[in-house]
Amino acid sequence: MAERFVRRAVAADRDAFVALRTTMFEAMNSPGWDDPSWQQAAGEWFDQHWSSPDVCLAVVEVDGEVVASAMGSLRAIVPSPGSDRGRQLYVHNVATLPHARRRGHAQLAFDEVMRWAREDAGAESAELHATYEGQGMYARAGFNVSKAPTMRMWFD
Repeated sequence: MAERFVRRAVAADRDAFVALRTTMFEAMNSPGWDDPSWQQAAGEWFDQHWSSPDVCLAVVEVDGEVVASAMGSLRAIVPSPGSDRGRQLYVHNVATLPHARRRGHAQLAFDEVMRWAREDAGAESAELHATYEGQGMYARAGFNVSKAPTMRMWFD
């Protein structure tokens, strides 16, 4: 039986983080998912933020290989109903390497991020963008589809 455990990312997980992020964008069929320029920038971002108190990057390691991740970033929002302190978690980078999918690895990483948000970070709400494949896991955790669609614009 494989040895599996969830843990917080460390500096040595940089390449695994970039590989999982690339896998996520490939699965989403995002244009440019294989462009090395954004991958380099993602690695640099990791170097600067992996240990931030406002970021929880959880990874799942199986037999010494990082196979899944989930990340939560705290963001300050204007206080609103249900969020009087304005502390919101944004969940992202939930991904599993193709050869390790359908074994609950992403669930473990996601659960650790959600535990951190509630118990350690004091988040009052959470938001994420889900793929079709991930919607069930997020719905089971209590996420609901918003009536307000996400709209996005890219600046040149």
